[in-house]
Amino acid sequence: MIKSANVIQANRVEMVDVTSKLFGEFQRGNAHAFSQLYDLYIDVLFNYGRRLTTDHELLKDCIHDVFVKIYQKRHELGCVNNFKSYIFISLKNKICDEVRKRVYMSSTAVEELEPASSDDVEKNFLKREQEQNENASIEYLMNQLSPRQREALTLYYIEEKKYEDICQIMNMNYQSVRNLMCRGLTKLRSVAK
Repeated sequence: MIKSANVIQANRVEMVDVTSKLFGEFQRGNAHAFSQLYDLYIDVLFNYGRRLTTDHELLKDCIHDVFVKIYQKRHELGCVNNFKSYIFISLKNKICDEVRKRVYMSSTAVEELEPASSDDVEKNFLKREQEQNENASIEYLMNQLSPRQREALTLYYIEEKKYEDICQIMNMNYQSVRNLMCRGLTKLRSVAK
């Protein structure tokens, strides 16, 4: 189920607030807050890191090293405004450093190495973000319709049913379905403006 735009925005704000609170507590010496930050971001970092390297053991080591460094340097991190961005950048840099070390120590020529991922990570992240925003907008618009209008439009546009099938599914006559869809589309247009 897709969340509405307001719910997604509220969750992001809540996540930022929780992260800021935990990060502040961690900097003041609360080890439990550090543990909560770790639990909050470990899966997100792992998913992000998989786009940077196919070596999952290297990735796990790099994530571990990033958190160890954050723990050791917690008093020097006072100027970090966005913890999530900070750990993403730290992980990316750590992976790059480790890959460079391996290439330097390897007998394989640099020209023979293939990138771990041909995907442009930033581009994919932005694309997913845009898709989530579009899905949230669509859900918001669909929630402005009556349940019957939403059902008819979903059957026609998403499930690609024919009018005859929709009539049968909704137990309505042909003209009633057409009128229902027309009113639904008119309402969507007026709300979308």
